[in-house]
Amino acid sequence: MDKITTKTMFSHKSDEWETPNSFYRKLTGIWDFTLDPAATIDNAKCKKFYTIDDDGLSKSWEGETVFLNPPYSQSSIWIEKAYEESQKEDTLVAVLIPSRTCTKYWHKYCMKAQELHFIKGRLKFGNMTNSAPFPSVLVIFRKCVHTPSIYSMEK
Repeated sequence: MDKITTKTMFSHKSDEWETPNSFYRKLTGIWDFTLDPAATIDNAKCKKFYTIDDDGLSKSWEGETVFLNPPYSQSSIWIEKAYEESQKEDTLVAVLIPSRTCTKYWHKYCMKAQELHFIKGRLKFGNMTNSAPFPSVLVIFRKCVHTPSIYSMEK
């Protein structure tokens, strides 16, 4: 990985990196997403989306099938919001985050997820030349009383 990529990926600029389209297309074969609550006009994945000016954290996601690639510098507050919203009726939230199983938010919220899809290999976000310096996981939150399922998925 070159120095410019490393510097950018570990800076707050990486908060607005676009989810790889090929990866997102695989997900839309499983779920019909209706809301992207942490997007920009340029990288929104759903017709309905919220930008930083809309403040997706302050909105209700009830009744939506949500795709969320949150600003990684604020992962903990977005994960908490995703979990809380998923407990509402007819709401599913799929969250793409770095696989940081040592964090407090992982143990407090992600371990309550219905599904954890650990992604094989490393994703290449946006227009970057190199892959991310971290593994990723897709966390599926929805209201359910079943034991969580853990999977491995191709990128």
